[in-house]
Amino acid sequence: MGKLTKTAIDALAIPAKGQAFLWDSELRGFGVRVIPSGLKAFVLQYRNEEGRSRRIVIGRYGVLTVEQARKQAILKLAAVVGGADPAEERAQSRAAITIREVCNWYLENAEAGMILGRKHRPIKASTLAMDRSRIETHIVPLIGTRQVRALRIADIEKMQMDIVAGKTAKPRKEGGRGGKAAGGPGVAGRAVSTLQSLLSHALRYDIVENNPAAGVRKIAGKPRTRRLNATEIRGLGEAMEIAERNGENPTGLAAVRALLLTGYRISEVIGMERSWLHADRGYVHFPDTKTDGQVRPIGQAAIQLLESLPEKRGLSLFFPSDFVDRPYSGVPETLRALCAIAGIKGVTPHVLRHTFGSVAGDMGFSELTIKALLGHGARGSTQNYVHIDEALRLAVERVSTKIANLLNGRESTILRFAA
Repeated sequence: MGKLTKTAIDALAIPAKGQAFLWDSELRGFGVRVIPSGLKAFVLQYRNEEGRSRRIVIGRYGVLTVEQARKQAILKLAAVVGGADPAEERAQSRAAITIREVCNWYLENAEAGMILGRKHRPIKASTLAMDRSRIETHIVPLIGTRQVRALRIADIEKMQMDIVAGKTAKPRKEGGRGGKAAGGPGVAGRAVSTLQSLLSHALRYDIVENNPAAGVRKIAGKPRTRRLNATEIRGLGEAMEIAERNGENPTGLAAVRALLLTGYRISEVIGMERSWLHADRGYVHFPDTKTDGQVRPIGQAAIQLLESLPEKRGLSLFFPSDFVDRPYSGVPETLRALCAIAGIKGVTPHVLRHTFGSVAGDMGFSELTIKALLGHGARGSTQNYVHIDEALRLAVERVSTKIANLLNGRESTILRFAA
């Protein structure tokens, strides 16, 4: 046993089960603990005034350096000499912590990249934005003042039903997408998932003593089955022509058309950069998506649309904002305006994505092919080599062409599409 150093900690073997310790030879009781997940944390072991052995976690290795942790350990040992008991003080603090305080801890640390999510990577900004919305709109207003230790499964399931009933529904903030942040089973279930996740993180980092949301039964949301039929697609194309003559934002119109022609997610379309498009090989390489980096096929109709878009202010985006250097955010408003002209109801950007997949199904393509077109499912050969997969190139070309013909009024609406 020698002086605790970064080199020694990095070389510390990860145990198959339980926990392992490496102690410092210069400061008695100061050490580092490693658990099977690979998480390493600085600890301090001491005896309080009653002679009881106590151990506390100072902080996670990587967030704190060895010297920063050593300084904190010295301060805590000095407090112990003065009669304090840091472990007892922390236990009392943890026992009294509220849901609001845990949420604030989670958002602060996740934004700093210090909480690892899927695939042991920092939580994505898009995921964090949704978590923040659910926390601020639903979780904190309903149970924010409750202490974690006193919370029960019944309390969280009541929160869920309150969200379903619309008790937290309110107008969206100015500058958002408009409308109301409503309730419903899907919203309620996702809010519970967020609460379960952040409490699980807090438990792992020793912020709370238990996760009262672990056994909650999430209410099942209704599956989203809305899609555009052939008549509606053609009507949307006619509405685009009318909107263009009436001065509707061309970036918004082009983005709506791109959503229909690709089946991509709205975040993927508006965030797409020009260098990601490989027109000669018929694919777009997304460095990062909802399901990690992907190579996705794209048809000629969509490629021609993208290549026709003028560059703005030298930005790399296909769909930049007119005024600031970030993606265009007005697509939902443009889509609502088009639907009002066409007399179509119940259409969201996701409905356009679902329509693309449904058209592929109507044309006889397999479920596996459709999943690959939409970027669903586990990564495999269809994801890694889609640019040389002729079957997928054929599928995306046929689907994109059919939708483009309907939008342009060049194909009969007497098709097998469901209403």
